[in-house]
Amino acid sequence: MQVTFDGVLGRGVTAKDVMLFLIARHTAAGGSGYMLEFDGSAVRALDVEARLTLCNLAVEFSAFSGIIAPDDKVFEYVHGRPFAPKGSHWDDALLQWRALGSDAGARFDRSLTLPAGDIAPMVTWGNSPQHGVAVDGVVPDPSLLSDTAQRQSMERALTYMDLAPGQRLDELSIDAAFIGSCTNARLSDLRLAASILKGRRVAEGVKAICVPGSSQVKRDAEAEGLDRVFREAGFEWRESGCSMCFYAGGESFGFRERVVSTTNRNFESRQGPETRTHLASPQTVAASAVLGHIADPRTLMDH
Repeated sequence: MQVTFDGVLGRGVTAKDVMLFLIARHTAAGGSGYMLEFDGSAVRALDVEARLTLCNLAVEFSAFSGIIAPDDKVFEYVHGRPFAPKGSHWDDALLQWRALGSDAGARFDRSLTLPAGDIAPMVTWGNSPQHGVAVDGVVPDPSLLSDTAQRQSMERALTYMDLAPGQRLDELSIDAAFIGSCTNARLSDLRLAASILKGRRVAEGVKAICVPGSSQVKRDAEAEGLDRVFREAGFEWRESGCSMCFYAGGESFGFRERVVSTTNRNFESRQGPETRTHLASPQTVAASAVLGHIADPRTLMDH
């Protein structure tokens, strides 16, 4: 399946928002049976780590995996890293890598094209990644669905999340904010969140946690002083790992706590006993932590 995002992403819109938009529009089963290839001007404009987020979330679209043709951004990202080819081996590798893109006129089993300019910062309202709307939107109304099974599933999700149709998401108070996971805890993700947090404090009563995605990311973030930004804002700065991306009987968020999270899944009790998880980008999570409710990060940008 070819998934093309053409145009320019708006201010405050990240790769996480792009995927939540895709999944909301075409459901969490939309990629079932396919390998995705992402393409389009908006995808090519993304940095490498943002592209990794797209590919990471392909599975939440029920695809086998996701791929993006390599380009000079990728080659520059890889060059000089541990285990990268060196010397003449690098030149040989580049020749092979430059040939990895799909052929012009290649036939795909299915193609989707979405306008990048239509995407806003996104947040989920239910207990599936497909339950997403713009952060300044409202909870949808299940009574408008004609399919009985879909309507009942939506009603169950609203009951679990303690939400009502028409309710504004950006007015929902939160108990906790979590920045971490393989989806959104790379160095660039932490930089985005820190840009919102710098000079600000987490709202009173909000538990805020940051877990870098790897030990290398943690070291690099600390070398840039990002850990100080998080700590001074009131975030806990943790060792790298999966942490509370999922609840496996260890540490968790509290019973029915409302959490805004950069993780990839928001299933029932995913982050704790009946915890209510709202998926969002690092910037949206940071803004929500500061304001104490689900928040549009654009309200804090450039201020």
